[in-house]
Amino acid sequence: MRIGVNVPNFGPGTDPGRLRDWARTVEGLGYDLLMVSDHIAVTPDVAAQYPAPFYEPFTALSWLAGITGTIRLGTTVLIAPYRHPLLVARMAANLNQLSGGRLILGVGVGWARQEFDALGIDFTRRGRLTDETLMDVRAAWKNDADYRSGDIPIWVGGRSEAGMRRAVRLGDAWHPLRERLEWMREALDRLKAIAAAEGKPVPAFAPRILLRLTDGPLPDQERVAGEGTIDQVLSDLNELALLGAEAVVLDPFVGDPAETERPETAWQALATIAAHRGLEKQ
Repeated sequence: MRIGVNVPNFGPGTDPGRLRDWARTVEGLGYDLLMVSDHIAVTPDVAAQYPAPFYEPFTALSWLAGITGTIRLGTTVLIAPYRHPLLVARMAANLNQLSGGRLILGVGVGWARQEFDALGIDFTRRGRLTDETLMDVRAAWKNDADYRSGDIPIWVGGRSEAGMRRAVRLGDAWHPLRERLEWMREALDRLKAIAAAEGKPVPAFAPRILLRLTDGPLPDQERVAGEGTIDQVLSDLNELALLGAEAVVLDPFVGDPAETERPETAWQALATIAAHRGLEKQ
């Protein structure tokens, strides 16, 4: 099971130097994936959670590709309706080729209604627009003489029935975000049932989970996966491996924009996980 990190590409403490330090830290600790999020217009509903400056993901990942070596790069998640499908296809294909085939394209439908309004996109059609975008992107990539996309896995986010169906129909992996273990366990059964009804294979499982280490244990019924003592988090990772996860993305951003100005706490948590993973491998 590969383990990655969702690196904050936003907030008052984020700049090119900080992004470089994040990349070198994550790759240096031996993580397999480096992923970033997506917003274009930092409207009030976005700024409340992910304040400016916000570095556009394709731009940021292109730069990070040049200062990293082998770590895979990706989006968690690109908001599919925000860009024309051919632009997504072109940028993703170019980035994958320029990085030596390291891109994972995680996509989602989006949630920030004010941002949709600012971009002139119908919020109520975001599900259909996402489906259309994914179909158009895959169709464009078939033109290998032009796009030269290579093999770009598409991870589809979404906790709803529609989101899971989209993952089955159009994705290579299902990518739920920050959920409880019990919920994911039950949702995987629903995913299998949807795949059977659609007559399609079950997509891979690649969740993104919170990373928040605490001194004392948290009640299992109150915490999401990745939250708690080091033993609880390691147990979560082991459980996700048993559930068949192909990859797990750790998200060390707890929610305070000031965290982006002092990333050392997140780096220490990531170092702790990496150290214990190393001991387990031995």
